[in-house]
Amino acid sequence: MQVLVLPDAAAAATKAADFVADAAGVAIRKRGRFLMALSGGSTPWLMLTRLAALAVDWSRVHVFQVDERVSPDGDSNRNWTHINAVFLSKVSIPAEQVHPMPVTRGDLREAAAAYAEQLRQVAGVPPKLDLVHLGLGLDGHTASLVPNDSVLLVRDAEVAVTDDYQSHRRLTLTFQALNRARNVLWLTTGSDKHEVLSRLLSGDTSIPAGRVRGVRATVFADTGAIGLSASGST
Repeated sequence: MQVLVLPDAAAAATKAADFVADAAGVAIRKRGRFLMALSGGSTPWLMLTRLAALAVDWSRVHVFQVDERVSPDGDSNRNWTHINAVFLSKVSIPAEQVHPMPVTRGDLREAAAAYAEQLRQVAGVPPKLDLVHLGLGLDGHTASLVPNDSVLLVRDAEVAVTDDYQSHRRLTLTFQALNRARNVLWLTTGSDKHEVLSRLLSGDTSIPAGRVRGVRATVFADTGAIGLSASGST
């Protein structure tokens, strides 16, 4: 697992955006398209704002979600609401290449199965994404793979329905989908993430994030998250 330490959250987000753009260029040259899945959180909005301004052949990009809350379209709690506002509305990705999770369907298991089928249709069988962007929760969760949730036990699906977490059920990509990705990009900032980031970097599989394979993974962190002073160096 490669770790890049930047001075602050904005610098980490900018460097991560550059990494995504570079990965897109490689994938488009090799395979003619770039398939990425995005998470939510606060720092990613900085990354996506930067990414939207970079030179990428957006006509060859597909955007999936890593996870999403079950709530109405346009809800401020939805990751997709923010992804659309700060990123998708700024770039020219064909509508048929934009894949929000169908969390407004009444039957969530059916919704998860339908999204898994979308993944297979676009990314092959089994589906393999070019890049997955992940965040890191203070409790060690990533995507919506939360400690003690029954979704952690799913072995036979790429998309699953979680138990209730912070007043919402969610759809999430499973370890099976995440661990096939050609690139995993972790973006985590702030001194409050230092302890859990240390556990991730040590390969602690007692936290969900530690069960995402480190091969082909790159961590973008600021000095606070890595446990350095602002003047520290790596």
